[in-house]
Amino acid sequence: MSDKSVPARPTIDLRSFTPARVALGRNGASVPTKALLDFTLDHARARDAVHAAFDAPRLLADLGALGLAVTEVRSQAVDRRDYLRRPDLGRRLEPGSVEALAQAAAAPCQLALVIGDGLSAAAVHAHAVALVRRLLPLLAEGDDVAIGHVVVASGARVALGDEVGAVLGARMVATLIGERPGLSAPDSLGAYLTFAPKPGRTDAERNCVSNIHHAGLSYDEAAFKIAWLVREGLARQVSGVALKDESADRAPRRIGTFSPG
Repeated sequence: MSDKSVPARPTIDLRSFTPARVALGRNGASVPTKALLDFTLDHARARDAVHAAFDAPRLLADLGALGLAVTEVRSQAVDRRDYLRRPDLGRRLEPGSVEALAQAAAAPCQLALVIGDGLSAAAVHAHAVALVRRLLPLLAEGDDVAIGHVVVASGARVALGDEVGAVLGARMVATLIGERPGLSAPDSLGAYLTFAPKPGRTDAERNCVSNIHHAGLSYDEAAFKIAWLVREGLARQVSGVALKDESADRAPRRIGTFSPG
């Protein structure tokens, strides 16, 4: 039995709640031309994001302006073609980078921060520095979790942070990396946190804060979640499935809006 007191809602109203392709309409047996062109454009943007060049010098300069000492490294993937065809190479450092990090590792540290291109250099260029700018004061609050090392990594997969953290002797590593581009978000940034990093860690052993972009998670909210997970991970000496994200219970009401830069 239907409830006639509930007014019918046009399907097109769904488009106000999601960027997903719903209520596109149709033209005969196909979609309207505008919907097809929009899809083609978004698909092209996603492909461009995957193949975009990584501007490591720009990141080094911008992070240096925040007062951070930064080391540049590379994975074993020699170029983008190699990176896409051999994911395993993006998870390990090339020998010269191992030596550079070993020389930089004067003493073990609490937290190492890795910023890698991943599958969307565009996401890193657009959001990484702004996110770090908001993260630094949150880590400095209370017991002051110090970032011992900052590393900019080219040809990086998420797991590259495990080897970086191990070489640096970091208790925890936070990896900011471009996520796989989607048709509605070609520039989404993700943050992956791993306690006691070392090669061979699995995805079940890390926490992820994802969907950081203009239409997704705001910088303030993402920074709050990351700082909470870092503190709790260090205190409990765990990460991944053993560390449930309960940061929402303590988040201030002001969080949730996006502000650029």
